[in-house]
Amino acid sequence: MPLISKSSYPGAPFYQFNPHLQTILPALIRKIKGVDYERERLTLSDGDFVDLDWIDHDSKQLVILTHGLEGNSERHYIRGMAKKFSDQKWDVLAWNCRSCSGEMNHAMRLYNHGEIGDIEEVIAHALKTKNYEEIILIGFSMGGNINMKYLGVNAKNIPDVITKSIAFSAPCDLATSVSLLDQPQSKFYKKRFLKMLKGKMEYKANKFPGKIDFQNFSKVEQWSDFDNYFTAPLNGYKNADDFYHSGSALNFMEGIQIPTLLVNALNDPILTPECSPIDLCKNHKYIFLETPKDGGHVGFMSSGMSGAWSEKRAWEFVKN
Repeated sequence: MPLISKSSYPGAPFYQFNPHLQTILPALIRKIKGVDYERERLTLSDGDFVDLDWIDHDSKQLVILTHGLEGNSERHYIRGMAKKFSDQKWDVLAWNCRSCSGEMNHAMRLYNHGEIGDIEEVIAHALKTKNYEEIILIGFSMGGNINMKYLGVNAKNIPDVITKSIAFSAPCDLATSVSLLDQPQSKFYKKRFLKMLKGKMEYKANKFPGKIDFQNFSKVEQWSDFDNYFTAPLNGYKNADDFYHSGSALNFMEGIQIPTLLVNALNDPILTPECSPIDLCKNHKYIFLETPKDGGHVGFMSSGMSGAWSEKRAWEFVKN
């Protein structure tokens, strides 16, 4: 599809004058009311579980929301999008990846950017729950990458009722995005992610002795060290490079067969230009690439607008 040369994003509020404020402040100041989930625990085929948070309007239309790294269904961007679609009387399913719902999962493996088996099971369960006529997939950051890899790998074999997908701030090229996390300007994000993941790594090391060595956590300097010591062995990858290759949606997006909107801000502090593949998208029949000049990472707030612009943009894409 032709690239979206002019984004409709009107720009961030005046007080969010750099990409870091555009990324961090929405998480701190956004309070979304009127989102009341009903939780369901889904037992997966390997005996593990994920927790699903539903909003049921007895609709034939469903939006499935997938969060980012160390996120969950309570993050502002998930709750905001849930409210947007709920207000339109769509059913909403905001699912929590393994270990992200407040309770550690049972299996040794966790979630990761390249894991698409779990979302396949979530979608299959949703279709067993109700005879939906239309399903939209929306993912944020890691969740956007997961959705696009799922669609690319499965190509024409996805359920016919999945009609569109949307990804915001998606790290489609993991290797380059990881390298950016190691830069001085991204130190805050790296430290925050590692702090959140530390307890999970210790838990897994204690529960599955001999599988990973928690002492290696103190040796992590580059983000690739974490992926070599922990992500790869926990999730069945050979090493960090294998994870980056297998997990990057960029390597599978060519196969996408439904209209897909990818929105990555040009000033996103943890995404590289490679995560917005212009050459691929400009010649692709189904992928629309929109690159607003600012917005940060999963921020996209704007003065005088109720909710985030990303919610308005997603609804426009779904209805047009």
